[in-house]
Amino acid sequence: MAETKTKANKIEKLGSVVSNKMAKTIVVIVTRRVPHPLYKRIVTKRKKFYAHDEQGLANVGDVVRIIECRPMSKLKRWRLDEVVRKAVQVTTDLSSIGIQAGPEKRISKKKKKKGKS
Repeated sequence: MAETKTKANKIEKLGSVVSNKMAKTIVVIVTRRVPHPLYKRIVTKRKKFYAHDEQGLANVGDVVRIIECRPMSKLKRWRLDEVVRKAVQVTTDLSSIGIQAGPEKRISKKKKKKGKS
């Protein structure tokens, strides 16, 4: 008889990565639209979550799925489950698109101050 490992019912959230500058940690912002309790107008609420990213797969702008886990630090209670959609990476290296960049020249225009004499 083969045992199947079942996942416990953990909360999953979908959000976008806003920072990955920490070691093995990403900051994910989750946006949700809810009606205001009194005025019934739809308002957008945002919340930041710190998630554990062991392999460093997520980059800024990626849409990721995070799931809850045991507390790993003071703020980290989530871990990265998967990267749903990768962000478009913009490069400043012009040689990758076939343009050769030359030395930039800075042109400054100094205005002469007219003093009272």
